[in-house]
Amino acid sequence: MMRWVALFLCLAAQTQAAPHSGYADASAPVRAMQDDDTANPGFLWVQQGEGIWSDAGVPTGHSCASCHGAATGMRGVSARYPEYDAKLGHPLTLEQRIEQCHTERQGAAPFAHESDELLAITAFVGVQSRGMGVTVDASGPAAPFFDRGKELFTTRMGLLNLSCAECHDGLAGHHLAGATIPQGQPNGYPLYRLEWQALGSLVRRIRNCLTGVRAEPFTDDSTDLVALQFYLGARADGLKVETPAVRP
Repeated sequence: MMRWVALFLCLAAQTQAAPHSGYADASAPVRAMQDDDTANPGFLWVQQGEGIWSDAGVPTGHSCASCHGAATGMRGVSARYPEYDAKLGHPLTLEQRIEQCHTERQGAAPFAHESDELLAITAFVGVQSRGMGVTVDASGPAAPFFDRGKELFTTRMGLLNLSCAECHDGLAGHHLAGATIPQGQPNGYPLYRLEWQALGSLVRRIRNCLTGVRAEPFTDDSTDLVALQFYLGARADGLKVETPAVRP
């Protein structure tokens, strides 16, 4: 084990490659599945999200469409999330913003974390921005959260004593157990992973990584979890939104 860790640390010292989407590392069949909306399994959730968008069966009787109109008006929204909220004094992920609307403006009970309903409406909003460049603003009062996220990304964690950066910066493009190590860019979430046979959030993927290095996962309400997602979003600046992406 120590020999493999030493190899990881050696390779991680290499120069970081220019940012690119995990789409570039996927096999041709996986890319073809993502490119064809009729073959992309993620669109099953997008279709469900379309129904949620127009569903007025909430305590206030106001659907998403009642306030926001046609979903096409959401174009550009997911490209800028996570986004700093000046009123709250910290960033919110797109899922958190949707939950805020769902509970405060629709008077409904919160969606369960990683539920199909939350994934579906997030994917439906996300697909409206497909093809647009990611533009997460980490300037001004948002800067401390970016810095905290970067600190977490570069901090070694778990029994394997590895950081996110050592794999997703230093080892990106190399292979581990036959799989290409990606840069870990978040521009396709929520995305469909063949490994999961389901749509999943960036939070789910982060937890997979943490358990992989034998570290304690963040809790659902962790501010550090949001800071890490905020940093990852800013790190993906300029990459095209691919929601719902398909990955191995």
